[in-house]
Amino acid sequence: MANSKNSSSRRKFLQNLGGTALLLGTHPLSTLANGQERIVELKPEKRITPNDRIRVAVIGTGIMGHQDLNTALKVPGVELAGACDLYAGRLERMKELYGKDIFVTNDYRAILDRKDIDAVIVATSDNWHARIATEALQKGKAVYLEKPMVHRITEGLPLIAAQKASGKVLQVGSQRVSSIVYAKAKELYLSGDIGKLNMIEASFDRQSALGAWQYTMPIDGSPETVSWDRYIAGTRKIPYDSKKFFWWRNYRDFGTGVAGDLFVHLLSGVHVITGSMGPVRIFSSGQLSHWKDGRDVPDVMTAIMEYPETPEHPAFQLSLKVNFISGGGDTHSIRLIGEEGVMEVKGNSLLVKHSLMPKAPGMGGWDALTTYPKAMQDALLQDYNSKYSAEDRKAPRKEDTQYKAPAGYNEHLDHFTNFFDAIRTGKPVVEDAAFGFRAAAPCLACNDSYFEKKIIQWDPVAMKVKDTKSK
Repeated sequence: MANSKNSSSRRKFLQNLGGTALLLGTHPLSTLANGQERIVELKPEKRITPNDRIRVAVIGTGIMGHQDLNTALKVPGVELAGACDLYAGRLERMKELYGKDIFVTNDYRAILDRKDIDAVIVATSDNWHARIATEALQKGKAVYLEKPMVHRITEGLPLIAAQKASGKVLQVGSQRVSSIVYAKAKELYLSGDIGKLNMIEASFDRQSALGAWQYTMPIDGSPETVSWDRYIAGTRKIPYDSKKFFWWRNYRDFGTGVAGDLFVHLLSGVHVITGSMGPVRIFSSGQLSHWKDGRDVPDVMTAIMEYPETPEHPAFQLSLKVNFISGGGDTHSIRLIGEEGVMEVKGNSLLVKHSLMPKAPGMGGWDALTTYPKAMQDALLQDYNSKYSAEDRKAPRKEDTQYKAPAGYNEHLDHFTNFFDAIRTGKPVVEDAAFGFRAAAPCLACNDSYFEKKIIQWDPVAMKVKDTKSK
C-alpha cells in the first residue's frame, strides 16, 4: 500500500513540474548511461571574432580577485584593462603579473570613469559589494559581483532595481550555479529519480588556520600602504587594524562570517538544483569554538530552514552546517534526501543511491506482534500472508550511479563564460541579481537569527523579512 501512495505522490509532483525535465536532456552530462561512468564531452568553445573583445577591470585584488581575474582571462576575447586595490603591495603585484603599463588605482571610481572598460569584477570586502556594483551599473559597466551579493539584507532590492534600470548585465559569483554536475543533479531531481524530496543536508567543514581565514599577512601592512580611510568609508570610524583589513571575513563590519561566505555557496547549489526561491522560516545557532583571534563571528554554525511546497518542489527541511575546526578534515557536500533515494554532490562528482520500500509493510522482528496472545498472532500472520505475496515483501531494486565531470573541469570558467556570453549576446545570465539575493538573504538572516537569538520569517517571493510585530 505504501508503494501506491509513493507512486501517486511522485506522479502528482512530476505533473506539477510539467515538461521542465525534458528541456534538460540535451545537457552534455545527460549522455552518461545509468550505472556507468563516462568522460563528459563538453561543448567546444565558440569562435570569437575581434568585434567580441571585452575589456575588464578588477576591483579588489585579494584571493578571489586574483582567482576571478585569472579565470576571466581564459575566456577568448577578454582583456585586462585595469585593477584597483586599497593595499599598495597588491597593485605592485598586478604590475608584476600583467605588465608595468597596466592601469592601477586605489580609487574604484577611477576605474568606473574609464570609457575603455566594458565590465568590472567586484571582489572587495562584502561591505563594498552593493555600493560599487550599483555605481558600476550606473556608469554603464557590466558587473561580475562576488558572493554574497550584499552585506546587508536591506541592500538587496535596491541593487536589483539598479540593475534593471541600467539594463546592464550583472552576474553573481557563485560558480557552482554554472556547473555541469549541478545541471545533472537538477535533471535527476526533476525526473523524480530519488522520489519525493523531503530533506536536504548541506555542510562545509574545514580544519586549518588558512581555512579559518587566518591568511598570511604582508610584512608592510600599515596606514602608509593601506588606504584605510577609503576602506572604512560609510561605516564607523575606527583606528587602522591589519586584521580587519586583511582578515575582513572575520568581522561583521566588513564581512558576513561563515553564513555569508559558505552558507551562500551551499544555498546557491540547493536553489539551482531544486528551482526554489527560498525558505520561509530560518533559525541558526553557533559558537566561537577555536579561532579566538579577535573575530566577532562564530567558527561553528548550524542553521535550519523551512521550505514550503511550491510548483517547483515539495515542502522540505534544509539543514546547513559549517565547522572550522572539524576533526573530519576539509569536506563539503549537499545531500538531497527523497523517499526513494539520496543524491549527494561533492565537488565535481555526483553519487545517487536508492533504497525503495517493498509493497508489504512488514511483520515480525522488531514488532509488537510477539506481545499479543498466540492465537491472535496466528490470525494476524494468516491475514498478512493472504494479502501479500513473497514478491510483495521484496524491496524493489534500482541501481546506484556515480557521475563525474572530466579531469580538469572548471565550473568557475563556465561561470565566467556565461557572464561574457550574456554581455555579447544579451541572453540572460545564469545567476542574476534576484537569484543571487535569494541565495544571500536567507544566509544573512542566519546571522541575524544567531546574534538576535530569534527565528526569522522570510518572504522568498517578495524577498523581504516578514513583519511579525503586527500579528
